[in-house]
Amino acid sequence: MRHTISLSIGLLLFWLLNSGHYTLMILSLCVVSIVIVLTIVHKMDVVDHEAQPVHLSRKFPAYSLWLSKEIVLSNVTVVKHIWLGNESLSPTLTTLKASQITDMGKVIYASSITLTPGTIALDLVGDRIMVHSLLRDNITALESGEMDRRVSRLEAQC
Repeated sequence: MRHTISLSIGLLLFWLLNSGHYTLMILSLCVVSIVIVLTIVHKMDVVDHEAQPVHLSRKFPAYSLWLSKEIVLSNVTVVKHIWLGNESLSPTLTTLKASQITDMGKVIYASSITLTPGTIALDLVGDRIMVHSLLRDNITALESGEMDRRVSRLEAQC
């Protein structure tokens, strides 16, 4: 039930932010649309803890701030190495172990790797993630496990 409420609130906010009109007609169309969408998703049986990860709501802002900082730092590093030329690059391909328990946690970890400039998660099978990086230092940073630990804390039940 809380996943349905979360989805309803998300759809309502999305509608209101994109519409910008708050007349009775528009608001009634909003409610009708949301009821139709909720009916369809319930018939499809896709409203669950993975589609609506309500349990991540409290921890996600702190993780997002940390990831944003990492993205900015990686951007600066990539730009620096672009200016330095090809000789400064050390492309590396490796496989990392993901310590997350849930599939969602593993996907968040792989997506976080891909969001960080200079690295990309190429494959996710079981608890192994194949990662390509422009710089060996990025792989070393991932192997230190900071991102892995933060994602594991994020996925831990509240």
